[in-house]
Amino acid sequence: MTAEDYDDVVINVWPDIWPAFVVFRAASTQWRTSPGGVIGLDYSVLAWLMRVYDIADEVTAINDIQVMERVALNILNKLQN
Repeated sequence: MTAEDYDDVVINVWPDIWPAFVVFRAASTQWRTSPGGVIGLDYSVLAWLMRVYDIADEVTAINDIQVMERVALNILNKLQN
């Protein structure tokens, strides 16, 4: 990939969800797939990533990650079809 393959869109992340975003971004290679498409993140990796990134409020982080995951699943599965 080259720089031209990326959009010039800047996405602002609210400070209160930054910890969850960091974990979500780090888990970007940890999607579970099936013949029907992407089915979700590998949650067994999320606990480890939360320790690595020293996430204090894991409950809030997982809730925020699940919101990001649902949106990403819609986008990823539309791109696949």
